[in-house]
Amino acid sequence: MSRPSTTEYGSFYQTYINYTSGKDYSILLQQYNDRIIDFWAAIPLEKINYAYGPDKWTIKQMFQHVIDTERIFAYRALAIARKEPNAIAGFDENEYAKNGTASNRNWKDMLVEWRVVRQSTNILFASFTDDQIKSMGTASNNPMSVNALGFIIFGHALHHLHILKERYEI
Repeated sequence: MSRPSTTEYGSFYQTYINYTSGKDYSILLQQYNDRIIDFWAAIPLEKINYAYGPDKWTIKQMFQHVIDTERIFAYRALAIARKEPNAIAGFDENEYAKNGTASNRNWKDMLVEWRVVRQSTNILFASFTDDQIKSMGTASNNPMSVNALGFIIFGHALHHLHILKERYEI
């Protein structure tokens, strides 16, 4: 399977795909999985409640967002692979953050959850046939392929690592 073409996703997702290199999910897994997991695990506890500005997410809130978003994108991939005939709705990440419980959560529990979610996504993508990877559907009012979602999942996580380095000085 090759990198997704621009007909496989909405233009909003280009930024995420640009964070990745490689031609398929297995290469993304080799290149980025451990790096992403290890980066979050290395954040010092004294920094997890830090936000770089007013009305900005804390690191814990951002982490919860990354976990939630991976679950949502993996669901989209599953639904499209299984030929869901209905369009898959978008979600409001700010509402999820506002209504999430990140501030009350144990950081170590969140790290365990992240590892499990990543592993679950990887197992899901390993289960897809070539035809399922090529499947197209609609998500957030955009055409979307399972293939593109694999790249978007990794790219979204990498995007947030970039933000942590740039704005949170992690």
